[in-house]
Amino acid sequence: MDIRSDDPHSDPAETVRVAVVGAGYWGINHVRTFARLEGCRLVRVCDRSEQALRRAAQLAPGARLGTQLDEVLADDEVDAVVLCTPAADHAMQAIKSLSAGKHVFVEKPMALRIEDALAVARRAEETGRTLMVGHLMLYHPAVLRLREMIQAGDIGDIYYLYALRVNLGRLRQDENAMWSLMPHDLSIIHYLLGQTPITVAARGQSYLQPGVQDVVFVNLEFAGGQMAQIQVSWLDPRKERRLTVVGSQRMVELDDVHPTEKLRIYDKGFSRPPEFTQFGEYLSVRQGDIHIPHVPMAEPLNVECRHFIECIQRKTTPRSGAREGLEVVKVLEAAQRSLDRRGAPVGIT
Repeated sequence: MDIRSDDPHSDPAETVRVAVVGAGYWGINHVRTFARLEGCRLVRVCDRSEQALRRAAQLAPGARLGTQLDEVLADDEVDAVVLCTPAADHAMQAIKSLSAGKHVFVEKPMALRIEDALAVARRAEETGRTLMVGHLMLYHPAVLRLREMIQAGDIGDIYYLYALRVNLGRLRQDENAMWSLMPHDLSIIHYLLGQTPITVAARGQSYLQPGVQDVVFVNLEFAGGQMAQIQVSWLDPRKERRLTVVGSQRMVELDDVHPTEKLRIYDKGFSRPPEFTQFGEYLSVRQGDIHIPHVPMAEPLNVECRHFIECIQRKTTPRSGAREGLEVVKVLEAAQRSLDRRGAPVGIT
């Protein structure tokens, strides 16, 4: 099916013409965003569901609607493809799109195997096209502020981090809760620390669907001595999206669910008098103030999509490019091996 809607507008030379492939649960948000975004024009929406296409037509009446990816890739009026399809299809579809000369925005994870992620990255380099991975949280204003604090030394040395991403949420059959939810927190932690873990240990259980873990606990170890713990679940009474960073000077909590107080800075820790640095018993607890900074908010998806368009126009590397996407897949694949071995630590190379 290929339905063309009349569109009287002509594109200036710098306008990026975009096609969104997959207009379902999350993809429809990309349709909404790209249909309104300056600097681009949404020219196609592709989905196998007629219901999804009808809903997309309401948000992007000027876009052509179709069911076949090959039709999108054969269209010379499409400059960039946004892939919001099942994770198992990401690598193959990204390679096909890059090979067709399209810039690619692929949702997370970019692949389900390291070999496939490497193949996507290689094809992007060979074609010279922009490749961006949908690590949404790297475009969240509170995450950016937290990274600025860490880089400025406001938190001190980072000791450890722990993240909670749980909800009584939408179950998937093609990927477990770890592959579905954990890329968010892995990308944040990598962005904040600037390093990849060296070992990972993961344990989980499949309570609702055999063979598909709906709750997973993951522990990460870093070469610098830092640790991170991530808990993900589709089977929890409350929706929580929290990340806590514990440093030598301060502690910070990022709460994405809170409507206004996204960051809380705790001036707490241990004071160590210089003359007693060798005696642990002389450490004293410091109870300081709690500071809630004002973080000007913008919708992360809008920021992310605008970044993609700007990277194409300016020929710059995306914040969440091939390297960042590959690092997340490396950790996920190692975590899956640990999960299959009931929590045995697995090294990450």
